[in-house]
Amino acid sequence: MKLGDLEFHIICDGHVLLDGGAMFGVVPRPLWEKKSAPDARNRITLAMNCLLIHAGGKRIMVETGAGGKMDPKLRDIYGLDGPSLTRELEKFGVRPEQIDIVVNTHLHFDHCGGNTRIDSDKIVPVFPNARYCVQRGEFDHAMHPNERDHASYFRENYEPLDRAGMLTLLEGDSQIVPGVDVIVVPGHTAHMQCVKLTGGGQTALFLADLVPTTAHLPLPWIMGYDLYPVTTLENKKRWIPQVVKEGWLALFCHDSRVPAAYLRDRNGKWEPEPVRVD
Repeated sequence: MKLGDLEFHIICDGHVLLDGGAMFGVVPRPLWEKKSAPDARNRITLAMNCLLIHAGGKRIMVETGAGGKMDPKLRDIYGLDGPSLTRELEKFGVRPEQIDIVVNTHLHFDHCGGNTRIDSDKIVPVFPNARYCVQRGEFDHAMHPNERDHASYFRENYEPLDRAGMLTLLEGDSQIVPGVDVIVVPGHTAHMQCVKLTGGGQTALFLADLVPTTAHLPLPWIMGYDLYPVTTLENKKRWIPQVVKEGWLALFCHDSRVPAAYLRDRNGKWEPEPVRVD
């Protein structure tokens, strides 16, 4: 899809299965299972959607999925069916070494696991010529997570990049290249960032885990994984109405059926109008 001179594609690094109750927090199962039917282990299927962006003369990846480093036990727990990110990139004629910039909205394993790979007995960058951009506060927390969220962080996804001098640690809202900006939107983590794309008078917003799927559009439908759910609520109240009012395209990181949609206010409810992004 093109926004003026900016072009982007949605690329999926396969799927991850996460606990349905955790994904919908205080929402009762009889309600959320109508939107996302769970399997026998109470897990729902979530896409790991990433963006390939051509802007400012650069090739940019937003998110890298879970990658392929997890051992068989963890791959079974999370139902991982990838990795497929580099294979999908090949369909667009892009090799990993041609990526200039990688943006991680945050450092949970399903958003940055494809940053690195195993080569013999070493962990090496998947995108060897890229600079990897993440908020400094997110990186600091990922290096020292607490008991509540340590299971979501795997140092091999980002620590080798720091040692190699490939990390760019951002301090708040920042422009990556003209037309690609990151906006700090705390709630899921303290320093998660969304990605705003602008061009040709149009705007798209990659919502990251602020609104991971279209099922999470109602204000109280907030993940149990969120460290600061009330802050998530405040940011949903701020950003979703702006997306609706200004006609932005909403991009969803975990929705396998509707990865992109315009949001319409219909009788006080936000409803997605799916858009195909090739």
